[in-house]
Amino acid sequence: MRLRPSIAGFVFVLLATPGTLRPQASPSPAATTELRVRLGFSQPGKHRPVPAVIWLEPLPGTVSVPFLPHGSYTLMQKNRTFLPHLQVIPVGAVVQFPNADPFFHNVFSLFDGKRFDLGLYEAGSSKSVTFSREGVSYIFCNIHPEMSAVVLALATPLFGTADSNDAFVLRNIPPGDYNLHLWVEGVPPSIVDGMTRSVHLSARTRDLGLLTIATKPSGTIVHTNKFGDPYDTHPKSPYDQ
Repeated sequence: MRLRPSIAGFVFVLLATPGTLRPQASPSPAATTELRVRLGFSQPGKHRPVPAVIWLEPLPGTVSVPFLPHGSYTLMQKNRTFLPHLQVIPVGAVVQFPNADPFFHNVFSLFDGKRFDLGLYEAGSSKSVTFSREGVSYIFCNIHPEMSAVVLALATPLFGTADSNDAFVLRNIPPGDYNLHLWVEGVPPSIVDGMTRSVHLSARTRDLGLLTIATKPSGTIVHTNKFGDPYDTHPKSPYDQ
């Protein structure tokens, strides 16, 4: 029996020279990896899930994935609440702040991220802010102290927010070396900054297990008004409702 050569598993490319065929192997997709992390708190007792974010900062020699804006970003003011409470955006993105309440608001932020004061604006109107630097911005209303939100501007799309079990999953990560950063609402920056760690990721799933925080989240953000003074418990402004 005469055997014929098999050509299975090759893609043939027709070259410029007539009658010449050259086998070319099909390219495989770029390998990526997955990262899993869980939060824990060293102090005993139950706590409700808190807003938290982890992100990866690529170190020299590791592929840097661009974080491009997609669509529009909005923090709506409705029923004396910011919606959503937490928003992660790329550096340079513009966030709209529409007022859907039937009364005035005054959105401001005086923290390490983006500092701004939008002043008083009425129901049905909107103002916007460009978040031009990386960092955490705590957002408040100068009229209603119960209103708060957080905008985290990042230079990388390799981030994840905590689920209801205080767990994170990051997918489609290029293998390499990274610094792992953490933010947890209600935990002092000195604590979470001290938990930054370097990680090496290969082309397979990496489970870092439990990241234990040496305190419990405070639950509420204690803050002053935009002038640095305590809020007036009996406001006299005709714009307040």
